[in-house]
Amino acid sequence: MSATWFDDDRARPAPETIAVAGVQLGRGSRVRLQPRASADPFDLTLAGRIAVVAGIEQDHDDRVQVAVTLEDSQGRSLGGGAQLGHRFFFSPEELEPLPAVPRILVAGIGNIFLADDGFGVAVAQRLLARAQPAGVAVVDVGIRGLDLAYTLQEGWDAVILIDAAPRGEVPGTLSVVEPALDAADGRAPDAHAMDPVHVLRLAARLGTVPARVRLIACEPATVTPVSETQIAAELSERVRAAIEPAVALVERLVRELQDEPTTLAEEAHP
Repeated sequence: MSATWFDDDRARPAPETIAVAGVQLGRGSRVRLQPRASADPFDLTLAGRIAVVAGIEQDHDDRVQVAVTLEDSQGRSLGGGAQLGHRFFFSPEELEPLPAVPRILVAGIGNIFLADDGFGVAVAQRLLARAQPAGVAVVDVGIRGLDLAYTLQEGWDAVILIDAAPRGEVPGTLSVVEPALDAADGRAPDAHAMDPVHVLRLAARLGTVPARVRLIACEPATVTPVSETQIAAELSERVRAAIEPAVALVERLVRELQDEPTTLAEEAHP
């Protein structure tokens, strides 16, 4: 079923984790769905699929159900109510725990109507068309900074942000940066700002930021339309040519973050 399985008004506080086959499962745990033979036909179609635990719910009779999202469902990761249609509920006995893998969020940021500012979105769209390793989710965030801040509360081990950012390089140059969140200027985070550092600071105010954060920044040629009455929905030639190298860079960073949880030095890739 893809909606809340009981009356919310009768819900009781649920445990953060539950034991299944001797393994503690909680938000972010990977499982294989094994619906019982008497399950409804739709649940049976999900048999054998890999899913990620999104939450644990409990009713007044102490019945526990586990909310999951399919691992290959790219729409599951963009915070708050956007996920609800992708949730399914299973009893603990219908879940097979799987070995833990690092959970990495890859988020493309930008405004597609401001020329090269849409670079992060273009890279995310390219990645969404490719198969991703277990534990990796790609989202096209666009300009939804608040949604991204809430999504970062979902227990990710690492996040890779992709954005256009002027750094004084040749247009199209890719740089890998570790944002300095401790260099705050004392102002409260702006919930409407889409700058990656502002979003990360907002996420920190909400609760948590992944331990490892990488920003892939592309030097833009232009991010403004010709006039206020026009839009610039195309990337410049040099920035467009940087999309595939950025895809390869994301895939390399994912491998490094999964295999060697070490700090990456800032680097530039002309």
